[in-house]
This record gives sequence, C-alpha cells and structure tokens, in this order.
Amino acid sequence: MRWESLFDDLENQFAQAARAVDDEEVLDLTEAEMAQVPLIDRLRARHGQDVTLRLADGSDVHGTVVDVAVQWLLVADGSRRVLVPAASVVAARSLGHAAPRAPVVERRLRLTHVLRALAREGSAVVVRTTAGDYRGTITRVAADHVDAETDTGTTVTVALAHVLAVLTP
Repeated sequence: MRWESLFDDLENQFAQAARAVDDEEVLDLTEAEMAQVPLIDRLRARHGQDVTLRLADGSDVHGTVVDVAVQWLLVADGSRRVLVPAASVVAARSLGHAAPRAPVVERRLRLTHVLRALAREGSAVVVRTTAGDYRGTITRVAADHVDAETDTGTTVTVALAHVLAVLTP
C-alpha cells in the first residue's frame, strides 16, 4: 500500500514537471513568434477597422485602414485619404494580433509605386513632412525623393525619408 502511494506521488510530480516544461516551451515559442511580427502586420490586421496613428512629428492620423503594404498604409477619414509611410508611424492605439504575412504582391508594392500612381493621376495632395506641408501635385517620383509642384507654381523636391503622410485635401 505504501509503495503504491509513493509511486502515485512520483507520477504526479513527474506529470507536473512535464506540464511546466510544456508551458515554458509554449511561452518561449509564443515569444519567439511575436518577436518576428513587424508593426505593419499588426496594422494590416486592422483592415476595415478604425486606427489612430501617432506620426513622427507628434500629429495623429485617425480613420479606417483601407489598404496596407510593407512600406505604407492607406487610412480613410471620411472622403479624405491619407497615405502613411510605415517608417513615419511612431505609435498606434488599440492594435490586436498580427495578420498573416502579406502576399508576395503586397510585399513588393513600395511607397514609390503608390506615389507614382498619384503623379500619373495628377491628384491634388498635401505632402506632410517633418519640415512642413506642401500643397500641390506630385510630378516626379525617384528612388528616394519626390518633386511636387506647389499651388504657387514652384517645384519642391522632398526626401522620402522625411515624408510623414500624403493626404488628399
């Protein structure tokens, strides 16, 4: 009788130790998986939902996530659209889990692709930068900068690294 209770106790201790090891492994795997998730994937998971973004200049963009690629996201605020480079997002409120990895096409769709489409359309935009806003149309998109013809008729060349957002007025 005494041996049976000893063996039962040892089996229980072994089972608890095995569960603790399993729990630890699950925690480690979860942390490792989360460490691989970029912010843009969590923003993509908000597709069709409201989001508030804090940009590098301290301004906020609030609206519904319309589209997301690796380098940018498009947010709708009523009829206004705001193209936000991922690099200008400092913080986001109320994000949930990450979306699955973006399809190949989305991973290849760069910020410059979207800016070239805006240039082709001749859309009126406001280019918000770390140095101020420029109203006009984008006329040229290069590897690391854009030219915008302002409402006053002058052409301004803006480094993409300093673009915080491109808004439709």
